[in-house]
Formats: sequence, structure tokens, C-alpha cells
Amino acid sequence: MTKTKEKYLHDKPLHTIFYEHAPHPNTLLVGLNSLREKEELMDITLVIEGNLFRAHKAVLAACSDYFRAMFTDNMLEARQNEICLNGITAKGFQQLLEYAYTSRLALNLANVQDVLEAASHVQMIAVIQACSNYLQSQIDVDNCVDIATIAETYSLTQLRMKVYSFMSGHLLEFSNSNEFYRLTAMQLENLLAYDFPVDCSEGDVLRIVLTWFFRFDTNDLDTRLAYAQRIFHFIHFKEVPQRKLMGILDKAFQGRKYEWNLYKIVLDEMYLQVGKEQSSFNSTLLNSRGMEMAVLKIGGFGLSGITNEITYCFSSERKWKHLTSIPHVEQCNFGTAVFNNELYVVGGCFNQSLQENIHPFGFKYSPRYNKWSTLAPMKIERCRFTLNVVDDMLYAVGGASEADEFETSTCECYNPILDSWFMVQPLPAFISQHAGASYQGNFGFQLYISGGIDRDNVQSNMFCYDVNNDEWRYCQAMLKARADHVMLTIGKLLYVCGGWTEDESRSRVLVDTIDAYDVENDCWFVVTRVPTPRYHAGIVSVGDKIYFIGGFHSDAMFDKDTAAVETYDIDKDLWTTEDKYPQDIWEHTCATLFIPKCRDDMEVIPAAESSV
Repeated sequence: MTKTKEKYLHDKPLHTIFYEHAPHPNTLLVGLNSLREKEELMDITLVIEGNLFRAHKAVLAACSDYFRAMFTDNMLEARQNEICLNGITAKGFQQLLEYAYTSRLALNLANVQDVLEAASHVQMIAVIQACSNYLQSQIDVDNCVDIATIAETYSLTQLRMKVYSFMSGHLLEFSNSNEFYRLTAMQLENLLAYDFPVDCSEGDVLRIVLTWFFRFDTNDLDTRLAYAQRIFHFIHFKEVPQRKLMGILDKAFQGRKYEWNLYKIVLDEMYLQVGKEQSSFNSTLLNSRGMEMAVLKIGGFGLSGITNEITYCFSSERKWKHLTSIPHVEQCNFGTAVFNNELYVVGGCFNQSLQENIHPFGFKYSPRYNKWSTLAPMKIERCRFTLNVVDDMLYAVGGASEADEFETSTCECYNPILDSWFMVQPLPAFISQHAGASYQGNFGFQLYISGGIDRDNVQSNMFCYDVNNDEWRYCQAMLKARADHVMLTIGKLLYVCGGWTEDESRSRVLVDTIDAYDVENDCWFVVTRVPTPRYHAGIVSVGDKIYFIGGFHSDAMFDKDTAAVETYDIDKDLWTTEDKYPQDIWEHTCATLFIPKCRDDMEVIPAAESSV
């Protein structure tokens, strides 16, 4: 009977099942640690600072390349039962041994450097990374110099980037502490060269660096000047207005005749960067360090419906990445503006129980801190309106409002310092789906409003709001009536792009021209024709280029060219077709914003199959 059974099992086709017992690794560790505690099967004793550590060669070799080579290669130590280890502390190795047998590591500021030193010596990579991660979580103003030194000593690239990023982001506070003056000249050079975002103006950076030099502890004049030539190369003199720049230098070197050589180095570098002309830096950015201008796509619609997602693209990368999302239920037709390199998203509408709801609430996004904050709500809820920055204030003009049932003529102004809205002179018309642009001329700041819809009629009116006198006036009407278009201020002209008008049968027709308004002469002229005119495209200017992103040809085939990107170069009078946006999009808005270059947590938007 037994024979028959054995023959039967052997004759069956082989079908192997692999069984993995998940708790086994932990069981193995528990068993090995038990052997260590009972001092059973021990085959190696390590002597460190006079302390004896007994262990198993197999365990040490499994965790460390250093011990693996020591115990398996043809080395003298492979035949020894006791080895003396120099260059590490007993306190540090005790943690390594505990980790090898239990996978637990107890780190604190008192022992982390000993553990890191020991782990680096015996090449325990996982422990080195754990020490680096721990130090990253502990960085503050009082210890950042020491952590930078540790990172550089042990070649911990990620930790080094993290600590210098922290120093930059807290530069004002850091420079007011004694720790700042413990920076070596090489570390100060690194701090400036890494080009991370800072929390102060470039004038402040210059002042801070000069103060460090006046306290630089060296009697070697040649060494001092050699460092100065390298360090001041990384000051962005172009970003410091000429008058402020000379004021900083005069104050810093006042009564310091012995610092003439240092003063000369600073002046030479300044003239090398900007020449003797007035600095041309005129950005509202606090500082461009670590920042790069990006084009934003804000909200809109896609094949999956409405979205609050905001994406961005650096011109240097040509990849669209996720940036953030508007902190509100999915909405559309809001107003957007950028002021002091912060993105404002105000008002808009959302669907609830198949009914459109218009709201007055606003939000502000800081790319430097990657954080949203709320604004005081507008006096009047509105959507399909314009939001523009004029003389450090935000103006919300017209739009659709539940208070007025249809289009509204009301206008209000937001003070960012006071976080409050107040009403200003209403428009001479009731409009929505219009365009707006600010302009600074010889007589102060002005806000221009073009086109739009008034009671289902497309308008060609052009209005100008005088900020100083709080009054509106009519300007020369546009060449064609337009709605859902964009107006851009580029140089001394206002460019009207995109949108649609109506033909004689009152059917919607795309406007295929970019028209320009000459502010000084109050006249219009056609600039160019758009190769691919589209409804609800995102339109934005970068320098002298105008970008058309997304949009669709007609209601009947809205998925046609909804990912197309075209660029018009004003100087060259040339259209270029760019790489498509990864997904079909429409009814979004676009803007430009400076984004930190060092952010590596942003996901690239995957390309979706077009429905064309």
C-alpha cells in the first residue's frame, strides 16, 4: 500500500507552490539577538576604546560591506577571533550593533555624530541614511552650521542641500545670530552659490555678507581677499537699485579706510555685472534667488470635468508639473491676478444640486512657502469678471452677480495690507466676460476694460479707469466686438487676444486676430492673425511672446486642438507651434509666477490620449 502511494505521488505532474512566511525575517532577527544576549555561537570580539563587543561574523558581514570584505577576503582579520577597531567610538558602535540584531536605531543629538562616524567607517549605508534623515528633521538656527559641517565631512549631499536651503530661507534670523559668524568662508560661498530662495532682498544679502567679512577671523590679507573675490561673485548686484546699493556700501565702509582692498573688490564685481548704468531690476519679487519664472495653467475643464488643479511649466524644462489646487470645491469663472509673486484666486461659481452658485471668497497662494491663505470676501459675489493689479491694489470689475440677476456694473478694490475690500466708481455699463489690463503711463496708473457681454449682446466698448480721480471714461472702441478674450500689457501697447463675436445671424464666431491698442494715441490696429483660433484658450505673455494654451474650435467639436500650444513672438512677427499640453483643457486661465527651482516634489503631468 505504501509503495503504491509513493509511486502515485511521484507520477503526478510537478506543480511547485512557493510559500513565504511574512514573520520569518523578524523571527530570524529575534533568534539571532537571543543568541547574542546568551553569548552563544559568538565567533568575533571587537575592541573599541577598550570596550569589548562580542558578535557573529555572519551578522556583521550581512549588514556591512566593510565587515564582509574583512571576514570573507584573504585578510589577516578573517582568521582572528579578536579585532581592534580604531577611529570610531564605543558609543557609536553600540548603536550599530543594536541595529544589526534588532533593526532598531535610537538617535538623538548627543549620539548621532558618533553613530554616523561609526556607520561611515564600517559602511552601513542604511544607518548613514537614517542619521542624515534624523539631522534633516532637527535643523534649526542654533545648529545649522554644525549640521552643514557634518554633511560636508561625510559627503551627505541630501543633508547638505537641506541645511543650506534652511539657512537661505531663514537668512535674516540666521544672520542676526552668533552662529552665522561661525560659517567658514567656503560655507558662506556655498550658501550663496547654491542659489536657494531667501527671505530678504538682495540688498539685505549684500549687507549681511559685508558684515560677515568685517568679522572674518583671519590675519592673512591675501586669503581674505581671495575669498572676497569668489564670494561677491555670487551677489546679484542687478537686483539692488543703484541708490540703495551705494547707500549700503557707503554705510558699511564708513570709517573703515583699512578695508579699501575689500571695497575695491566689491565695486569691481558690481561694475562687471551691471556696468555704471542704473540697475534695471524692476521686479515685484522680494528676491529672485532660487526662483524661475513659470507659466501657470489655473483650473478649467478637461475630459474628466472641472478641476481646481494648478500646473506649471518652466521654459527651461518644457515639462508640465502639478503645483497645487485651489482650496475650494471645484469652481470656474473666477478672477486671477499675481501681486508680489503671490497668486490670487477670487470669486467664481460652482454647481450645487444642478444650480450655479456664485461666491465672493478669495484665496492667496505663496509659491515660496507652498501655502494657501484666505482673503476677506468681496463686497459682492461675482463670476466672469476681471481681477487686475493696479498700483499695488486689486480691482474686481463687473461680472455676473446674483445680486444684479445678470451682469453688474459694480467695481471694488482690495487692499492687500489691510485685507479689506471697498467699493469704487461703477462702470458706465453692465458687462461680464470682458477683459482687463493695467497700464502705467505718464499720468499715473490706469485700468482698461474691453468688450464683454451686456444682456446677451457682445460689446466693443473700451473703458479707462483713472485710479487717482476714481472715474471712468470711454476710449476708442475695439475693431471688433469680443467676449471671453484676454487683454495683455506689453510695452506701451495693450494686446487683445482670443475671444468670439457674433455674425449677422447672431451665431458665435471666433475672432482670429490679435489687435493692439495704442494708449497714447487712442487707436487700434491689427497685429497678426492667429493660426489656430480657439474658444476659451488660456492666453498669457512672457516677455515679448504671447502664449495660446488649450481651447477648442467649436461647441460641436470641442475636443479639437484642446491641447495645442502656439506662441507669437511680437519682435519677430513669428508664430511657433510648441509641444502640446499633456491633456485636453479649456476655460482655464493662465498667469506667470516665479516658482522655486529646487522643488523636487512636484509630479509631472502624464500625457492623456486625445479624443481627437
